[in-house]
Amino acid sequence: MRKIVLLFMAVLGGLACAVAQNIKVSGTVTGVDGNPIAGATILVEGTTTGTTSGANGRFAIVAPADGSLLVSFLGYDTKKVAIAGKTGVDIVLSEESQAIGDVIVVAYGTAKKESFTGSVAVVKGDELKQRKVANVTKALDGLAPGVQVTSGSGQPGSGTTVAIRGFGSINASSTPLYVVDGIPFDGAISAINPDDIASISILKDASASVLYGSRGANGVVLITTKRGNRHETNVDLRINVGVSSRAIPRYQTVGAKDYMEIMYSAFYNKYGNKALAQMSQGSEKIFGNNEMYNPYDLPIAQLFTADGRVREDARLLWEEDWLDQVTDNAALRQEYGASISGGNEKSQYMFSLGYLNEDGVLKTTNFERYTGRLNVETQAKPWFAAGMGANFAYNSTNSSNTSSGASSNVFYSAQLMGPIFPVYQRDPNTGDFLLDENGNKMFDYGASRPSGQQSKFNSVATLYDDKYSTESYSLSTRSHLDFMGVDGHWSEGLKFQVNFGADYYNAAQMTYYNPFFGNAQSVGGRIIKQNTTSLGYTFNQLLSYNRSFDRHNIDLLVGHEYYAYKTSELSGQKTGLPGAGIYELDAAAVIVGTGSSTDNDRIESVLSRVGYSYDDKYYVSGSWRTDGSSRFAPKKRWGHFWSVGASWRISQEQFMRNVSWVDNLTLKFSYGVQGNNSVGSYYAYQALYETSYPNATLPGAIINDVANEDLTWESNHNLNAGIEARLLRCLDLSVEFYNRKTTDMLLAYPLASSTGFASYYRNAGEMRNRGVEFAVTGHIFDRSDLQWSVTWMGSTVNNKVLKLTEDGSDILGSTQIIREGETLYSYYVARSAGVDPMTGEKMYWATDKDGNDYITKSTTVAQANRVLAGSRIPDLYGSLSTSLRWKNLDFSISTNYSIGGKMYDGVYYELMSCYYTAQTKHQNMLRAWRKPGDVTDVPKYTIGETPIVTDDKLFDASYFAIKNITLGYTLPKRWTSKIGFKAARISASVDNLCIFTRLKGMDPQYSLTGGTGYVYAPTRTVSFNLDLKF
Repeated sequence: MRKIVLLFMAVLGGLACAVAQNIKVSGTVTGVDGNPIAGATILVEGTTTGTTSGANGRFAIVAPADGSLLVSFLGYDTKKVAIAGKTGVDIVLSEESQAIGDVIVVAYGTAKKESFTGSVAVVKGDELKQRKVANVTKALDGLAPGVQVTSGSGQPGSGTTVAIRGFGSINASSTPLYVVDGIPFDGAISAINPDDIASISILKDASASVLYGSRGANGVVLITTKRGNRHETNVDLRINVGVSSRAIPRYQTVGAKDYMEIMYSAFYNKYGNKALAQMSQGSEKIFGNNEMYNPYDLPIAQLFTADGRVREDARLLWEEDWLDQVTDNAALRQEYGASISGGNEKSQYMFSLGYLNEDGVLKTTNFERYTGRLNVETQAKPWFAAGMGANFAYNSTNSSNTSSGASSNVFYSAQLMGPIFPVYQRDPNTGDFLLDENGNKMFDYGASRPSGQQSKFNSVATLYDDKYSTESYSLSTRSHLDFMGVDGHWSEGLKFQVNFGADYYNAAQMTYYNPFFGNAQSVGGRIIKQNTTSLGYTFNQLLSYNRSFDRHNIDLLVGHEYYAYKTSELSGQKTGLPGAGIYELDAAAVIVGTGSSTDNDRIESVLSRVGYSYDDKYYVSGSWRTDGSSRFAPKKRWGHFWSVGASWRISQEQFMRNVSWVDNLTLKFSYGVQGNNSVGSYYAYQALYETSYPNATLPGAIINDVANEDLTWESNHNLNAGIEARLLRCLDLSVEFYNRKTTDMLLAYPLASSTGFASYYRNAGEMRNRGVEFAVTGHIFDRSDLQWSVTWMGSTVNNKVLKLTEDGSDILGSTQIIREGETLYSYYVARSAGVDPMTGEKMYWATDKDGNDYITKSTTVAQANRVLAGSRIPDLYGSLSTSLRWKNLDFSISTNYSIGGKMYDGVYYELMSCYYTAQTKHQNMLRAWRKPGDVTDVPKYTIGETPIVTDDKLFDASYFAIKNITLGYTLPKRWTSKIGFKAARISASVDNLCIFTRLKGMDPQYSLTGGTGYVYAPTRTVSFNLDLKF
């Protein structure tokens, strides 16, 4: 009995001890961003006991008090957590430090990053989220190597010019193809809410983009929008409020006193002792009738000293700054968004709404957008899936004419107005404003202002008296039906997919000029209305097979695609309005003109792709596409495009197994041929007639174009070779070399003037772009509570025109040239030899018939001796960025740089000229030659002079720009959970903070070809943001 009792007590004690050592552990699994991870696996180390986290990331499990938990989830590093007797454990998982295995979006599907043989750069939605822009193209700058982006207009809602790996053509389009959710996009990019974007893939070589055929010759930008989550339902709210100002500083122009002295010197250099009389009373007088624009209290005859200076005792009555009058340096920007996403194992959905209201830095300009997006995906059966997406956008824009050198362009006219000309009417004796009967200031419309200074016009008034507006509606839809094989069945890996996408766009534009002042005063006002409608759709059928057999994987694709695009325009113009503020054609009296047009574009295609991999080490691929385009004659309509590629994952080889510091090492190579049919005309091969010329009561016609039925595809031959590596689990590296040769260019070929035509389209010429791209990312810290990474990207472009016309003739512009053997758009200018210190005249270098240089003062001789003087293409361009996260605090900064290249600044050139008598002047004119013996680089200036462009007027185009700084804080979960939030983040950001250039006021990102213009200045935006997740 005693033994039985002792045995029973021992068993009870053992059980008690065992029970005492096992405890219930609960907690939450989240990512480093604080969001819960649903479906994470939690295992008790050394056992098969486990559980998974729920929709809110919560879990509970019984485990030994001194044991450990192993927590894992797809895409994250597995984490071991010691229990140490704790009953509550919160676990933070970091994303896999190795990028290998990432799935990227590519042409007609997805691919594993390590198996993809082409060149692709992926921009994640979190990177785009930092940039507070209305148009997503403005967010691409500096996010991918090989991609160049202009600064774009500051007009709210406007986009930019994007080029991938240099210039693809001379006259044909060099713009990349935009694809949204697998279908080429024909709508307005501004209709896409950047908050709806999950990722962007930029396809840069033939292997990556040849399946898009003719429209992918200049690269492809694949935009993938957000989808629902099958594990949980999320409600996201976003609030963004900020203010905008000029991002590019103004040119340094002179004040009233310096302006008056420069004007006196310019008149004296032309008229000598008659300068004062000519300034006040001559044919080129600048002070208006009765010296009404003399800003001093002394008459012109008594204002200047003998050496041309303004007298010290003269009192300045006014000094105007026209550009300041039209600029709002605290323009309000508001953006609000809400989205709901969720689903289950079978169906997922995402629905979002967005609203943006952005005032422009140019007063009265504005952009307003309403967006709504719905994406639904369902796996109805194991063998059948379907999905549909739709996006609606309404855009309203109040703009200004900022794309010409006309007085109606406020950035042209206001920028060049002399500081002595008042915006509002002033009393010339006191300088006081003249008021109307209601006590309001009255605009000065300058009836007697000199040429070039808005005679009978006021660029400030036009912002309020005239109107430029656009209202547009966009509707895009994407849908697919998938019929799939079943696992374990002979059909496993087989898939037939039908895709349809359509983009509808309607825009109503209005231009209104008031009947009382300005451009249309003489005709009693003018109103112009134009309506543009477009519909593009793509319908394709794809049959694919992807299956693995032991170490082998086969990927096959064949398909057919049909693309149709139709655009129509209807316009009308009338004059003779009965009053101001009437914006309808019916109210005007005189029909000036009406017009309508319809254009159609069609492409039919057959495509295929073959891919094979062995043992996750060796990959080969090949693609073929045949396109038939309506832009070419039937006999030249079809083009055949192809690519081949291969990659070798060296790190998977047996001889690399013991090289622990190499996590991944891949070599890849591709070559292919793509086509380009974007010649700028839908009917370039045909002879078109203009039939709007009346012949009495019958229609008359003239021929506008020369036919060429031999016109066909422009071809791009692309070679790409690269290496990708991850070293020491903390350093990502990619380097690529590319060679892109364009043949049979779609060129506007020059014709003899005797033919009556300047040119006609034909296939002629060859051009090459080659260069190197690299991206290096160092993960300095990668812990659960501290992550810090630095990324450096760089690219080069070496451009050369290999062949042009049959006789090798140059194509000349005013300051640039296209010549065989040289870089496209090279500067071609006269050579400066400085300023003659005795006379102040500009001197130039010329070359005699024996090849000897000599100095001349003849502009005619100098122009005949122009030389090549570089191009806008930089030696190196790229970006440098860093991202830091410490606990709940995050900070990021991104910068762009460009080294080398030349730039001609036409705005500065005009500010340094006296061609137009009274325009304002740059401060550098203060160092101009004034008397014999002066040594300077600025020659004397003379009224009405016509200077020529010389090499010393070309600036170094290098720049360094701080594009974005963001500081954010994610509230701790212990706070947010108490008020019902899953996550909450507050942040502040600055976009386009500053740019450092060789000349203040110059925008070196204005154009990829060089030059500047009188355009809407880019903007800087300071934003405050609140992101809430329920």
